[in-house]
Amino acid sequence: MVSTILTGAVYGIGGYLITVEVDMADGLPCIDMVGFLGSEVKESAERVRVAVKNGGYAIPPKRFTVNLSPAGIRKGGSAFDLPIAIGILESMGAVKADKRKEVLVAGELGLDGTVRSIKGILPIVLAAKERGIETCILPEANRKEGECVGGIRIIGVKTLEEAIAVMEGTVKRGRKTGKKLWQDMAPLGETTDFENIIGQPLARRAAEIAAAGFHNLLLTGPPGTGKSMIASAMPGILPPMNEEEMLDTSKVYSVAGLLDEKRYFITRRPFLNPHHTITPQALVGGGVIPRPGAVSLANHGILFLDELPEFKRQTLDMLRQPLENGEITIARKSGNYTYPCDFMLVAAMNPCPCGYYPDLKRCSCTDLEVKRYSGRLSGPLLDRIDLSVGVMRNTYEQVKSFRKEESSGEIRIRVMAARKRQLERNGPGVFNSRITVTNLKEFCTLTREAEMMAEKYYSAMDMSIRGYHRLLRVARTIADLEGSSPIEEKHIMEAASYRGAL
Repeated sequence: MVSTILTGAVYGIGGYLITVEVDMADGLPCIDMVGFLGSEVKESAERVRVAVKNGGYAIPPKRFTVNLSPAGIRKGGSAFDLPIAIGILESMGAVKADKRKEVLVAGELGLDGTVRSIKGILPIVLAAKERGIETCILPEANRKEGECVGGIRIIGVKTLEEAIAVMEGTVKRGRKTGKKLWQDMAPLGETTDFENIIGQPLARRAAEIAAAGFHNLLLTGPPGTGKSMIASAMPGILPPMNEEEMLDTSKVYSVAGLLDEKRYFITRRPFLNPHHTITPQALVGGGVIPRPGAVSLANHGILFLDELPEFKRQTLDMLRQPLENGEITIARKSGNYTYPCDFMLVAAMNPCPCGYYPDLKRCSCTDLEVKRYSGRLSGPLLDRIDLSVGVMRNTYEQVKSFRKEESSGEIRIRVMAARKRQLERNGPGVFNSRITVTNLKEFCTLTREAEMMAEKYYSAMDMSIRGYHRLLRVARTIADLEGSSPIEEKHIMEAASYRGAL
């Protein structure tokens, strides 16, 4: 007798469905598994055998053949334990599953029969919903994550025994849920507020422009001037994520195994702050079994690189494709894996190795050392940064006053107004920084004076074509913050001032 159970797996950040076929026949007692399997899947045979035994079922001395179809795609992970166990029991005749409706089953088994959480539940449930499947049996620890999809019945189980009872129809649980389950999540900790950042009007203005148009930002200045504090405050002024962005980012975190019962959906723009010793694989993704890197975990959020020149040049240069395309493709012999990485880069650096250039009273670096330090950043990478601004030391009068500056809430009102203008003009989900070259002429209309000024800066600053396009996009955001339809001369001048250090 051949038993078939439907389950799912992940490829990149997309889910696909797998059929688990189990056949029991005479022969040497064993569980033989086929279907282009990873080592962790092959190991599930022994986990399943012990879990079924400890669940009170005696496996007869027969030969069980388990096939995971389609056989042309490599399968990895531990999500197949539960469907394989149910398939074996069904082929034995110990379980009579209700086959009137298709049910997807996924979960890892402990040796005592407990059902443990797995990675990638969100894309698997999405694939099931697209197939028209009405019910998914998942680990209880992944239930809330699965329910965020909405419109599909999710049943959480804690043990193999519970899963069997649900399959046989003796226990009826679960319900179809709406898409608003994530609204019940407990709020995360608040970010730094801009009102606590003393002075720095130029850096605050650049941060506001960057947040309004989702532009890349570089902060340069001596240690202790507030570069990291400004970066950490930026999530508080970014526009909120829409449901499509939440789902897109949550799938990345689901595949990476970073969702749990408390944080089962990403509702706020991520803020990633990797150390400068990070490896290229950890930054952009990779490994023998590919998994998303920091650039993908920062999808629709901020990737903050502090002490930028301290990162290895090879590591930084790997950011060029993600910054340009908004996605990263990792090639392996098992296939090509594509992960989204539509993030805003915020970086901070000192002007020299000691950090105090050009203050000759405190800086001990030679001109050659200063040049070598800034030379660690490649031209193509700097060309992909929209705004660069210096962060200077505050005066003693500013420090001792403890005066409250403009709050993040006040800045966010202006950012949201500019964001609304972008949505109406550019279309859904398109920030000014993401305006395509083909749409630049239509969306970035310049006055005659502004066009003359742009031509002047293009020649004087020896800009590349990419740099000129980024100048127009920043000017477009500045105009949106002021509520101006055409880009005026003053907008071009301000946008060009942020490219002077690049």
